[in-house]
Amino acid sequence: MTEYGARAGAGRAAMVLTVGLFFLWGVANNLNDVLIAHFRALFTLGDLQSGLVQSAFYLGYFCFAIPASLVMRRFGYKNAVVLGLLLFGAGALLFWPASATLSYGFFLFALFVIASGLAFLETAANPMVAALGPAESAERRLNLAQAFNPLGSITGVALGAHLILSDTARDQAAGAAAVRLPYLIIAAVVLGWAALIVATRFPAVATRGQVVEERAPGAFRELFRRPRYLAGVGAQFFYVGAQVGVWSFLIRYTAVALPSLGTKEAAWLLTASLGLFMAGRFAGSALMARVSGARLMLMFGLIDAALCLVAVTAGGWIGVAALVASSAFMSIMYPTIFVLSLRGLGPLTKPGASLIVMAIIGGAVLTALMGLLSDLTGTIRAAMLVPAFCFAVVAMFARLHLSDRTEATA
Repeated sequence: MTEYGARAGAGRAAMVLTVGLFFLWGVANNLNDVLIAHFRALFTLGDLQSGLVQSAFYLGYFCFAIPASLVMRRFGYKNAVVLGLLLFGAGALLFWPASATLSYGFFLFALFVIASGLAFLETAANPMVAALGPAESAERRLNLAQAFNPLGSITGVALGAHLILSDTARDQAAGAAAVRLPYLIIAAVVLGWAALIVATRFPAVATRGQVVEERAPGAFRELFRRPRYLAGVGAQFFYVGAQVGVWSFLIRYTAVALPSLGTKEAAWLLTASLGLFMAGRFAGSALMARVSGARLMLMFGLIDAALCLVAVTAGGWIGVAALVASSAFMSIMYPTIFVLSLRGLGPLTKPGASLIVMAIIGGAVLTALMGLLSDLTGTIRAAMLVPAFCFAVVAMFARLHLSDRTEATA
C-alpha cells in the first residue's frame, strides 16, 4: 500500500470510529428519560426530585466543557475523545454499586461521571469530524455524523423500555437491579470503543495539539463583549432545557393523560417522538437548501411553542400527540443555534464553542423547574408552560438573525 493509501485508510477508519461517538452519547442522553420514570416509582419521588436525574447529568456537561476544550487544544482531538470514553465507561460501571446500595444519590453521581465524559466527546468530536477530510465537504460529514445521534437516542429508550421498565410490581432491590444490565452493556461497548480508537492510527490533524491563538482569559473576555454571541448561548440554554424537559416528562405526562396505557407503552411513544426528531433533522436539512436556517428555526420555534401550549390546555390524546409532534420541529435547533452563534468569531471560535456546550446546563435547570412547577400546581400539564416559553425565546433569537444582512444558510 502506498503512503497516500495508508493515510486515506487511516482517515476512513478514524471517521467511522468518530461517527460512532454520536450514536453512543445519544444512547446515554435518552436513557435518562427512562430512568426518570423508573426512579420516580423506585424511590417514591416527586416530579422535582425525579427531575434531578437531568440536573446531575447536565451539570457534568457544564463543569467539564471548558476543561475538555483545554485538553483538546493541548493534546489533540483523539486524546480528548479517549479520556471522554474512559469517563463515560467508568460512570456506567458505577451503576452496579449504586444499585447494590439502593442509593439515589449514588445513581446521580454515576450520571454526573457519565456526563463529564460526554462533555469531552461533544467538545472534541464535532470539530474532529470537520477536520477529518476536505474543508469543502465538512458540513456534509457533520450532517452524516449527527444523523447517528437520534438513532442512538432511539436505541437508548428502546433498551431502557425493554430492560428497565416494568408494569408489574417488584420490590426496591429488584427494581434497582434492573438498571445493571443495560449500563454494563453500555460500559462494555464504550470501553471497547476506546480501545479501538487507541489502537487505530488517526491522521495527524486529530492527534497533535493545537497552537493557542489567544490566551483563554482574554478570549472569554472578548466573547462577553459580543451580544449576538451571548444571545446564542442563551438560546442554546433555553432550547436544550425545552428539549430535555419535554422528553424527560413525556412518559409522566402520558401516564396522567392516558392512565389506561402502561409505563412501557408510554416509553414507546417516546421512541416514536425520537423517530420524528430524526426524520425532522433530514427534512430540515433538505429545506435549508431553499430557506435560511434562521427563518426555518423561527417557524419551527413558534410551532413548538404552540404545541406545548396545546399540551397545557388540552390533555388526553391531543396533548400527548402535541408533545410527540413537537420533536419533529426541535430537530434543527441545536445545530442551527450553534452555527449562528459562532458565525464570524474567527480565532474565538474554539472557546466560543465550549461556552455553547456549557449552555447544555439548561437541561438541568429547566427540567428541575418543570418538576417544581408540576409539584406546586399538582398537574404535569402546567409544567409544559416552561418549554413553551423556551421555544418562544429560540424563535426570538432566530428573528434577531433575520435582520442581519450577512445572514447565510445555516
